[in-house]
Amino acid sequence: MREYMILAIINFCVVVVYFIWNKCAKKEKAIGYWAKSIVMLLCPLLGPVFIGLSYLLHRFVLTQEVDLEDVVFAKDRVKTYMHADEERGRTMVPMEEALAITDRENLRNLMLNIVRTDIRESLESISLALNSEDSETAHYAASVLQDALNDFRATVQKYYRHIQKKDENQLEYVLLLLDYMNQVLRQKVFTDMEQKAFVMRMDEISEILFEDYGDRMTSEHYEMVSLRLLEIREYENCKKWCERAVMQYPKSLSTYTCQLKLYFSNGNREEFFRVLSELRSTNIVIDNETLEMIRVFQ
Repeated sequence: MREYMILAIINFCVVVVYFIWNKCAKKEKAIGYWAKSIVMLLCPLLGPVFIGLSYLLHRFVLTQEVDLEDVVFAKDRVKTYMHADEERGRTMVPMEEALAITDRENLRNLMLNIVRTDIRESLESISLALNSEDSETAHYAASVLQDALNDFRATVQKYYRHIQKKDENQLEYVLLLLDYMNQVLRQKVFTDMEQKAFVMRMDEISEILFEDYGDRMTSEHYEMVSLRLLEIREYENCKKWCERAVMQYPKSLSTYTCQLKLYFSNGNREEFFRVLSELRSTNIVIDNETLEMIRVFQ
C-alpha cells in the first residue's frame, strides 16, 4: 500500500508538471493537454509511459523530413514510352482462327477473357463462338450474347421513352442513344428483321436530332446512320442523309466516303465517279479503305 501511494504521488507530480509546462508553453490546444493529463492521472505509470512513447515516436519517426531528391514536381508534360508486349503480340490471332485451331481448354479461357472486357465491343466475336465444336463454349457464348442483346433492347426502349417525352433532357438522350445503338448495330449480331427494325429506329432518332437540334449533328452522326442504312439496303434513306451531310459538312472525308459506298453498293458508276471527281478536287486526304474501294470499282 505504501509503495502504491508513493507511485500515485510521483504520478500526480508528473501530471502537475506536465500540465503546468503545457499551459505555459502553449504549444498544444487546451483540450489536448487536459485530456492527456486526465489519462495520466487515472492510469498511474501506464498513462505517462504511453504519452511519453507517443511523443518520442512522433518527434523522431513521423516528423522526419522526406527525401524528395528523386521526386520531380515540374509542370512540363512528360512523354512516357511503353514498350510493346512482344510475347502477347506473338500469341494474338483473329477470333476466327482461334475458334478453328484452339483446344477446348484454351478456347474456354479465351471466352472468359473476352467476357471480362466491355462485351459491347466484342459481340461479333462472341457470336462466332456459337458455331464452336465445343458445346460448353457455344452454350456459354449463347448465354452471354443473349443477356447482352436483351440488355440492349431494354436500354433502347428506355431511352426512346425519354426521347418521346420531349423535355429539356431530350437532346442528351438522343445523343446517348445514337452512339449506343451504333456501337452494337455495326457488329450485325441481330437477325435481319430485328437489325432492320433497330436501324429504322436509329433513322427516326437521327431525324429528331436533325430537325430539332441540327447544329448538334456532327459528320460522325451522318456517317453512322448512313452506313447502318446502307447495310440493310435502304438506299433512298441513305441517300437522304448523304445529301444532308454534303450541305452541312462539305469538307469532311466521311461526307464523300458515304456517298462512294452508297453508289458502290447500288452499282451506280456515273454517280460514283462524279463524287470521286469532287473528292479529288478538294484537299481532303483519302484513307486506305477509300483507295481500295476505288481500285475495286474501277
